[in-house]
Amino acid sequence: MNRISRRALVSAGAALAAASPSVAADQAKPPAKKLKVAIFSKHLRFLEGASLAEGAAALGFDGVDLAVRRGGHVEPDHVAQDLPPLVSLIRSHGLQVPMLTTDIVFADTPYAEDIMQTMAGLGIRYYRWGGLKYNGTEPIAQQIAQMRPGVEKLAALNARYKVTAMYHTHSGVGLVGASIWDLHELLEGFDPERVGVNYDVGHATVEGGLGGWINSFRISQPYLRGIAVKDFYWQKDARGQWRVAWQPIGRGMVHFPQFFGMVAGSGFAGPLQLHFEYPLGGANDGKTTLTLPREEVFQAMREDLHQIRAYLQEADLA
Repeated sequence: MNRISRRALVSAGAALAAASPSVAADQAKPPAKKLKVAIFSKHLRFLEGASLAEGAAALGFDGVDLAVRRGGHVEPDHVAQDLPPLVSLIRSHGLQVPMLTTDIVFADTPYAEDIMQTMAGLGIRYYRWGGLKYNGTEPIAQQIAQMRPGVEKLAALNARYKVTAMYHTHSGVGLVGASIWDLHELLEGFDPERVGVNYDVGHATVEGGLGGWINSFRISQPYLRGIAVKDFYWQKDARGQWRVAWQPIGRGMVHFPQFFGMVAGSGFAGPLQLHFEYPLGGANDGKTTLTLPREEVFQAMREDLHQIRAYLQEADLA
C-alpha cells in the first residue's frame, strides 16, 4: 500500500507539473528585486548644492546619479574637495547616490583614480564609463582586441578600490557599445563586478527596434550592472531625413512593459536612472539656465517618474 501511495503521489505531482509548468517555474524563481529610481543630475544642472538635493527630493526620486565630469555638478579635478559635501547634502534629504557619471575611458583618464578613491570612501560602488570609438579602417574584431588591455588595466584599478565601472550604451555610428553585442566581446573574461554594462534601453531600441534590443539585453545580463531609461520614436525632419525624436516616457517606441518584465526575470538589482532627452527648456541638454518655467520642467519630470513607477509596479519591481 505504501508503494502504491508513493507511486500515485509521484504520478500526480508529475501530472500537475506537466499541466501547469508555470507553477514550478514561479516556485523556483526568486522574487524580483525592488528598484529605486535615480535622476541623472545632468538634467538638474540649473540647481546647485542644497537646491539640487531639495529639487530631486521634491520631485520624488529615490536618488541622484551624480555627474562628476567636465561641466557636471562636480569637476573631476576638484572631486576630493567637492564630492563629499555634496553627497552628504543629498543623503541628508533622504536620497541615495547609487552611482556617478564620469568621463573615464581608461585607467589613464585624468583624475580617474581620484574619482575612484573618493567615491569608494563615500561608499558609492558604481560609476559610468565609456566613450570608446571605432576607426573606419581597421577590422572591428582587431580593434576590440586592441582595446582589451585597456579594459584589463581599468578592471585592475577598480579592483583596488572595490568599485564597478558600467559602460554606457549609446546609439550612433562608430560607437563602441552601440550594437551592445560588441561589449560582450570586449568584456568577456573580465570580472563583471569590476567592468560591466549600463544598459540604455532607449538607445538599444534605436539600434535594434524589433528584436535586436531583446537579444542585446539577454547577452548583456551577465555584465548588467545599471539600467538607463528614455523613450523615442523615428521622425522625418524638414529635409525628409529620418532622425531620432526623444519623447516623454510611454509616448515612444520603447517596449517598457516587456522590458521591465525581462528585468524582473533577470534578478537585476543595480542603479536605475531616468533621463530626459526630449526638449525640456534646456534641462535635457544640461543647461544651467532654463527657457521654460521651472515648474513646467518639474511637472514633466514628475510625469515621467510616475510612468516609470507604474511600469515597475506592473512588473513587481516597485
